[in-house]
Amino acid sequence: MEQGLLAKEEKEATTGVEFREEGGRLGRVAVPMVVVSVVQYMINVISMMLVGHLGELPLAGASIAASLTSVTGFTILIGMASALETLCGQAYGAQQYQKLGIHTYSAIYSLILVSLPISIIWLSLGKLLLFIGQDPQISEEAGKYAVWTIPAIFAYAISQPLMKFLQSQSVILPMLLSSIATLCFHIPVSWFLVFKSGLGTVGAALSISISYWMNTILLGLYIFQSTSCKKISLSLLKEAFNGINEFLRLACPTAVMICLEYWSFEMLVLLSGLLPKPKLETSVLSICLTTISLLYNIPYGLGASASTRIANELGAANPKGARLAVHVVMFITVMEAIITSVTLFSMRYILGYAYSNEKEVADYVKDMVPLVCLSVFMDSLQGVLSGVARGCGWQHIGAYVNLFAFYLIGIPTAVVLGFVLHIGGKGLWVGILCGSTAQTILLSVVTIFTNWEQQVDRARERLFDETVSLVNDSK
Repeated sequence: MEQGLLAKEEKEATTGVEFREEGGRLGRVAVPMVVVSVVQYMINVISMMLVGHLGELPLAGASIAASLTSVTGFTILIGMASALETLCGQAYGAQQYQKLGIHTYSAIYSLILVSLPISIIWLSLGKLLLFIGQDPQISEEAGKYAVWTIPAIFAYAISQPLMKFLQSQSVILPMLLSSIATLCFHIPVSWFLVFKSGLGTVGAALSISISYWMNTILLGLYIFQSTSCKKISLSLLKEAFNGINEFLRLACPTAVMICLEYWSFEMLVLLSGLLPKPKLETSVLSICLTTISLLYNIPYGLGASASTRIANELGAANPKGARLAVHVVMFITVMEAIITSVTLFSMRYILGYAYSNEKEVADYVKDMVPLVCLSVFMDSLQGVLSGVARGCGWQHIGAYVNLFAFYLIGIPTAVVLGFVLHIGGKGLWVGILCGSTAQTILLSVVTIFTNWEQQVDRARERLFDETVSLVNDSK
């Protein structure tokens, strides 16, 4: 009897130790990833803040262009590159280090090819805005901003795979240092190009392109001067061409999964412009979206950490480790979501004044904060659950979940509440919150019923099939 109790206590103690150790492993990736996300997010924010001091017209043009370039370009590349969280993460866990380089080069090739039609769209953005009835002056400003952002999309096509390559190995410090160095470089360069050079809006876009390329070069120099060079050597270039199909097979559903969610929030802003008092509604919803976008960097870092840990464990044929990583990261996420939501709610009386001096705007933001807090909580959960999906490789399920949650529940509910029941901006936000809630519930159900032993088998099959495919193609 006593031996049984001792054995039980020993087992519980071991479980507690494993829980803490896994929390430490997740934290070592998540914390710097949060900082990296925030720093990179600030590059665009700073440029937009500087343009705002040029007047309403430059700000309006730059804002529209930044939104459209994000929707039609950067979001797509982020989504596609996220497939490497599965491919590189599982390959690293299986100690198939050469395949890290093959997958990374395949991603770079693919993203550069995708960037070509995107750049053509951006070249014609000003004319497209005129065609749909936008103000001619705003369209002209937006067109110039988009054209000078084109170099940034090609830098992004290279830097995102490089970052996923490092992330899959839990090598985060180089990304952190390069991001901070880029931000420190970006601030004076952007200020000079916007104000001193007389380029204005063009200067803001050009500074973003220069900074993105600087970040890409720094990452590339680190990789090729470090021991990681052995895993991404130039000798893998030919094999990488043969791996493009394998990459696209997972990259497309990953991009759809991420883009469907991002685009739904952009549609929220567009819908707000059709409400009575469109300036007020659009301003308040933009403030709320900016707030949750900034706070989303926390669960994004946690999700990236979870994706890396789960993919590594599945690649190493350790279902218990993958399951433990999910349990630990969800516990951390719930605690983070509660703390963040409570903190935001306590700041409801001053949040609006951080963005505007107008009392009407600040009061409206204060009324919206409780809904925003609920969105922050749901976004925290789904952000990490999406990371679990990327780590496992069931992004296609995530794509269906996001399609159902946002486009069959969220946006229709927002339209009914905002326009049919005349609840206005609050109704739009409640609608998108319903979509986020449905998304979180569905992803939770999929995660709860995941067979981790089966996920290990699928990871091994993916690795084996890709290896066979590459060997056959090289013959």
